[in-house]
Amino acid sequence: MPDTSRDLTHLRLERPSEGVVLLTLDNPDMRNAMSDEMTASWVAAIDELASDTSLRAVVVTGSGSAFCSGGNTSWIASEPDASVDQLRRRMLPFYRAWLSIRRLEVPTIAAVNGAAIGAGLCLALACDIRYAASGAKLGLPFNKLGMHAGMAGTWLLPNVVGPAHARDLLLTGRIVEADEALRLGLVSRVLEGDGFLDEVLATAAGIAATAPIASRLTKVALADGGHADFESALQWEALAQPMTLATADLQEGIAAAREKRPARFEGR
Repeated sequence: MPDTSRDLTHLRLERPSEGVVLLTLDNPDMRNAMSDEMTASWVAAIDELASDTSLRAVVVTGSGSAFCSGGNTSWIASEPDASVDQLRRRMLPFYRAWLSIRRLEVPTIAAVNGAAIGAGLCLALACDIRYAASGAKLGLPFNKLGMHAGMAGTWLLPNVVGPAHARDLLLTGRIVEADEALRLGLVSRVLEGDGFLDEVLATAAGIAATAPIASRLTKVALADGGHADFESALQWEALAQPMTLATADLQEGIAAAREKRPARFEGR
């Protein structure tokens, strides 16, 4: 698939290694706020990636000092007479546009290089894994701005950190630093700023090197908080594991382990 980054505004699409795509929110002067142009570029990029059969992992990060400072709320303040219905018709497509990353069948990683605030943190929460650079700040200060949370924040946050921590973060609107975010389970790892993105991309390359059918099925199994109960997990695995046992990739994985060499999975 050709690299279409030249056609995107406020967004870069790069392919740092086989099967890995890096999406960089690229409006550093606005701390990567979600402009209309960036939103349109994001939708175009996700639509393209959704049909890319070579894709194995996606990393999302921000340029400059921020991951994403959230939605561009200036238009809201400039329309004090807008009705609830008018605002709703505008917000729902915005939410769906950015949360479209959840459509991707491959693992997604948010490389939180700096501040991830409001809708920017919701974007990170919509990814499968979150790594933060040391010193990054994360929070959902919607209430402090006089507005309710949006972009599925009231669903995504409890799903990641649990209801108690979600109440704390949403009701206080407080901003946490990377080390506390790690303790809360908001991120999985905190990495030093020097070499941060390289280390995240190396992790993505490792994911891309695993068997793609098994990887996609595992993502499905873990989606939306995982299985409803123990028996549901057993029933799912009793179907999903045999599906992978019947693949050529399984034979390659066993042969590679026996021969002490890296496996070359082809997704079949």
